[in-house]
Amino acid sequence: MAEPVIAQKGPYAVEVETGKTYYWCACGRSAKQPFCDGSHKGSGMTPVKYDATETKKVHFCGCKHSANPVLCDGSHARL
Repeated sequence: MAEPVIAQKGPYAVEVETGKTYYWCACGRSAKQPFCDGSHKGSGMTPVKYDATETKKVHFCGCKHSANPVLCDGSHARL
């Protein structure tokens, strides 16, 4: 599998809404970061589904290297 592109070295703070589904870009190629726009096609990577269980601010991983895919775990500090 290909290595993801680092979209940014820091998280994306996004207000999510209860009951909505979001698709986090895992490849780093999307022009609609941190969400998927289909740019992963042919990369061997696929987006990761995130179901919001409450309305709140979430910090989506921007570097695409989080050990906890979708959410930032500080991995960008080691890149």
